[in-house]
Amino acid sequence: MTPPQGTRAMSEAPQTSYPRTAMLAIRDGLLDTLRLMRLKGPNQIQFWLIALAIGTASGLAALGFRLGIDALQRFVYGTEDTRHLMRHLGDLPWYWVVAIPVLGGLVVGVILNWFTPDGRVRSVADVIEGAALFDGRVEKRAGIASAFASLVTLSTGGSTGREGPVVHMAAVISSWVSIRIHATGLTSRDLLGCAVAAAVSASFNAPIAGALFALEVVLRHFAVHAFAPIVIASAAGTVINRLEFGGVPEFDLVSQGALAFYVELPAFLLMGFVCGIVAVLLMRAIFMADDFGTWVQEKTHLPPVLRPASAGLVLGLLALGFPHIIGVGYETTSAALTGKLVLREAVVFAVLKVVAVAITMAGRMGGGVFSPALMVGALTGLAFGVISTGVVPNFSGTPTLYALAGMGAVAAAVLGAPISTTLIVFELTGDWQTGLAVMVTVSISTALASKLVDRSFFLTQLERRGTHLAAGPQAYLLATFRVHQCLRAVDSARAASEEACRDLISQGIYVSKNATLEAAMPMFDKGNLTFIPVVTLHDDHPPQLHGAVFQIDALRLYNKALAATAAEEHS
Repeated sequence: MTPPQGTRAMSEAPQTSYPRTAMLAIRDGLLDTLRLMRLKGPNQIQFWLIALAIGTASGLAALGFRLGIDALQRFVYGTEDTRHLMRHLGDLPWYWVVAIPVLGGLVVGVILNWFTPDGRVRSVADVIEGAALFDGRVEKRAGIASAFASLVTLSTGGSTGREGPVVHMAAVISSWVSIRIHATGLTSRDLLGCAVAAAVSASFNAPIAGALFALEVVLRHFAVHAFAPIVIASAAGTVINRLEFGGVPEFDLVSQGALAFYVELPAFLLMGFVCGIVAVLLMRAIFMADDFGTWVQEKTHLPPVLRPASAGLVLGLLALGFPHIIGVGYETTSAALTGKLVLREAVVFAVLKVVAVAITMAGRMGGGVFSPALMVGALTGLAFGVISTGVVPNFSGTPTLYALAGMGAVAAAVLGAPISTTLIVFELTGDWQTGLAVMVTVSISTALASKLVDRSFFLTQLERRGTHLAAGPQAYLLATFRVHQCLRAVDSARAASEEACRDLISQGIYVSKNATLEAAMPMFDKGNLTFIPVVTLHDDHPPQLHGAVFQIDALRLYNKALAATAAEEHS
C-alpha cells in the first residue's frame, strides 16, 4: 500500500536533512578552527618557541654553573678529579684546608655587600616570592651577584647545594625575557616556570621531576595551560645535560636483590616519621644558626662583609677532621646509597652535615638546601636501614634501600615537594622498582614536617621575612595592592568628608599612601570603620590628606584578585 503523501514526506525529511546538517556542522567547525588558528595559533606557537629558548638558556646556565664549580675547585684545591675531593683534602697542608674557605668567604662578602642591598644571597624562596607577588619577576642585579657568590662558596668549601642558585639564575633569565616582551603576569609566571623546570632538569638529568618541581614548588599549581611549555623547556634542559654528561643517572646503585619488601612497609612508615623529624631539625638548625649569627654580628660589631669569612673559618676547622662536609656532598651521598658506610659513620656524618649547612647559611654564604637534604636523607636512611635489617634480618632487604627512601623523604619534607622529589629520586638513581617504599616514606615525612614548619624550608624563610605565602592566595594577595590603587581622592564626588577624615587623623587612625591593603584591612575590623584616611607624613608639617580608602572598595579589589588567581590555577 502506498503511504499517504504527508507520511512519506515526514519519513524522508530526516534522511535528506541529517547529512546536510552534519556537513554544515563540519564546515562550521573547520571554519571556527581556522579562525582560531589565525587569531591564537601563531601566538601560541611563538610562546612555545620562547619557552624552548628559555629552557635552552636556563639549561646552559645550569651546565655552566656546574662546570664552573668543578673548574674553580680543581684550581683552588689542586686536584684533577673533584668527585673524590674528600680524599684529596687529606694530602693538603692543614692551613690550606682552613684558609681556602676563609678566602672564599671574603670574596663572597665583597660580592654580596657591594651588589645586593641587604648582603643576602637570593635563592628558591625569592623565586617563589617573585611568582606570587611580583608577576613572575625576580631581582636581576642581586640575582647575578648571588650566582657568583654561590659559585665561589661551593668551590671553596661551603657546605650547601648548587640547585638553589641555578633555579634563581634561570629566574633571572626568564625575568629579562618577560621585561623585553612586555609579558603580562600570567605569561611571565609561565615563563618563570619554564626556566625553573629547565634548570632543575639540567641539574639532575630529570626531565619529569623538573617539570613537576616548577609546578609544585614555584608556581604552586598544576594549571593545564602551563604544562605544555614547561615540559618543552624541561626537555630542553635535559638535552643540555645529556649532551655533556650522557644519559646515565647521577648515582649508581648496588642491586637491591629480589626480596619482596612488602613485609617491610611498617618499617618504612616508621622511617617516614624519623625522616620528617630529621628534616625539621635541619631546617630549624639553619634558622637558629642564622639568628645566632646575626646576634653575634650585632654584639661584636662585625662588619657584614666579614660575616661569610667568619663562617668559612669555622668550616675550615671542621673540615680538618671531617672533610666530607666540603662542597655539595655527592661523594658521601653515593657512599651512603651503595652501603659503603657503617652505622657510626652514617650517624656522625649526618649530624656534621647539618652543622656545616647551618654554619654556611648563618654566614650568609651562597648555595641551596636541596643537595644537603639529599645527603642527610641518604645518611639517615642508611643508619635506619642498618638498625632495621639487624633487628629482623630474615624479613629485611638491604640497608641501601632504606638509604634511597630516606634520601627522598628528607628532601621532600625540606622542599615541601613530595611529588617532584619522589620522581627526582627515581631519575637520579634509575631505580623504579622501589617506588612503593619511597612513596610511603616520603608521604609520612612530608605530612609530619609540614605541621612543624610553614610547609617547607622556602615558605618558612619567607614567613620569617613577613611574607605570608604558606596559607595561600587569601593570605598574601592583600600585600600585592597599595592603598592608592583604590583611593577615593579628596576631590572625588564619592569622597569621604574631609572633616571626618581630619577627626580620624587626630585619633591616630590613618594609613600611608604607599601602605598595602594588608596593613589597612585589619584597621577596618578593629575600629568598625567604613573608610580610613590616606595621608603622607611630613616631619615638620601636618599630615597631607589625599583622600580615603573605603572598605567596600578594598574588598572589591581583593575579590577580583582572588577570582583572577583561581582562574589562572584552573585554566
